[in-house]
Amino acid sequence: MTETSRHLFGENERLGIIVLDAVLINVAFYVAYVIRYELQFPYPLQFDAPFFPTYAPSAVIITIFSLISYNIDGLYDYRRRRRWSDEAYRLTSGAMTSIVLVMALTFLVQAEIYSRGMLVLAGGLIVVVLGTARIIRGTIQNRRHQRGLGVDRVLVVGAGEVGRAVMRTIIADPSTGYRVIGYVDDAPEKGSGSLGRIQGLGSIDHVTKLVKEHQIDEVLITLPWRYYNRIVQIVTLCEQAGVRVRIVPDIFQQRVHRVDLETLNGIPLMGPSPRRLERTSMMIKRLMDLGLSLLVMPFLIILYIVVGIMIKLDSPGPIIFKQKRVGKDGHEFYVLKFRTMIDGADAMKKDLEHRNRSTITFKDPDDPRRTRVGRWLRATSLDELPQFINVLRGEMSIVGPRPGTPEEVARYQTWQLKRTAIQPGITGLWQVSGRSDVPFEEMCLLDIFYIENWSLDLDLRIMLKTIPVVLFRQGAY
Repeated sequence: MTETSRHLFGENERLGIIVLDAVLINVAFYVAYVIRYELQFPYPLQFDAPFFPTYAPSAVIITIFSLISYNIDGLYDYRRRRRWSDEAYRLTSGAMTSIVLVMALTFLVQAEIYSRGMLVLAGGLIVVVLGTARIIRGTIQNRRHQRGLGVDRVLVVGAGEVGRAVMRTIIADPSTGYRVIGYVDDAPEKGSGSLGRIQGLGSIDHVTKLVKEHQIDEVLITLPWRYYNRIVQIVTLCEQAGVRVRIVPDIFQQRVHRVDLETLNGIPLMGPSPRRLERTSMMIKRLMDLGLSLLVMPFLIILYIVVGIMIKLDSPGPIIFKQKRVGKDGHEFYVLKFRTMIDGADAMKKDLEHRNRSTITFKDPDDPRRTRVGRWLRATSLDELPQFINVLRGEMSIVGPRPGTPEEVARYQTWQLKRTAIQPGITGLWQVSGRSDVPFEEMCLLDIFYIENWSLDLDLRIMLKTIPVVLFRQGAY
C-alpha cells in the first residue's frame, strides 16, 4: 500500500468513525431521555417534556460540540495508536465539556423545561457507549492483526539495541498494527542472521530492492545519528518509492525505552525516565505474588495430592522433578515441577539432540521420554504448579521470564542476558504469545520488553491471558 492510498484509506476510516460516533451520541442521549422521562428513574418528575422539540436541539448541539472536542484532542487521528485509558479520558473530557456547554446555553436562553440530571446521565452514557464501541473495534482489530490481516509490513533498518527494542515492542504488542518482515544491517553477523522468526535480509544497501520484493509498507530506521548521511539517503529512497519511513531517535546511549518527553511552552524537553522496576515496584510485585500464592494454595494442595497419585501410578520415580535454573542476577536455584518424563530422562538428552527444534533450549513436541500422565500435564501446564512454592520462597515471581538452565545461560549472547535482570516467572509474555511455538530469540525479545515496560496492569493482563492459553493448550508440548 503506497503512502497516498494509505492516507485515503485512513481518511475514509476516520470519516466512518466520526459518523458512527455521531449516531451513538444521539442513541445515548435518547436512552438517557427514556430513562429519565419514560421510566421516571431515579424519582418521578412533576412535568413532562417531549423529546421533539424540547431535547432534540440539545442532542444536536451536544453531538457537534463532542465531535469538535474529540477532533481537537486528536481522537480521530488514525495515525496515532494510544492506550485505552488515554482514549477513555479524552471521551470523558469531550462529553462532559459538551454537557456543561449545553447547560450554560440552556441557562442563557432561560429554558422553562429541562432536566440537568438527564443531561449528566446523557454524558455518562455517551462515554460508556463510545467507550464500548472502541473496545469492540479494538478487539476485532487486534484479532485481525494477530492473524496478519490489516497490518503494515515493516522493514527495520539496523539490528542494534534500538532495532531490537523496536522489534520486541512490535512482537509483544500486536495492537500496533505492524508486522516485521525482516531487518537489514551492515554487520554481516547481524544482517545474515535471524531473531527467531524475523530474518536478517542482508545489508542496508538492499533497502530499495527489499521494499519492492517484500511489498514493504513502512521502513523504520534505527541507526545511530553518526550515520546521518546514510539515514538521509534511505529516507529519500523510501519517499521516491512511495513508502512511509520513520526514524527512531538514537539518544541517551540508545535507551529509547526510557525517555520522557515534555514541552516547555512548545519547546521539547527530553530526559531519561525512571526505571519501571525500582525498589518500591519490586516490593509491590512481591506482595502481590505472596498474596495470590497464599490465596490459591489451599486449592493447590488438593491438586498436588491428586496429581502426585497419578504420577506414582503411571511410572516409577519421584513425584517432584528438581532442576537447577538461573534466576535474578545469575542466582541459581532449584525449580520445582511435577515429573513428566521417565526417571533418568536427563541422561538421554544428548542422544536426542538431533530432534531439537530450538537454538538454545531443548524443544521436541514428540519427546519419547514423556510419560502418559506427563503428556497430559504438559498440555494442561499443571506440571508448573509446584513453582508456586518457588514463589513463596522468593526464588520466582508469578509473572516474569522463564528461567534457563546454567548450560543454556552460558550460551546467551550479551543482549539476551538482560532477561535475567528480574526474578523469573511461572507465566509471562512468552507463554501468552505462543509458548513452545515461539523461537528462543523471540522469547528473549518478549522478556526484555516485559522488563522495560513492567507495570501491575501488565502483570494482571498477562495473568488473565494465561487462562485461555492454558485451557486451549496453545503451544504446549
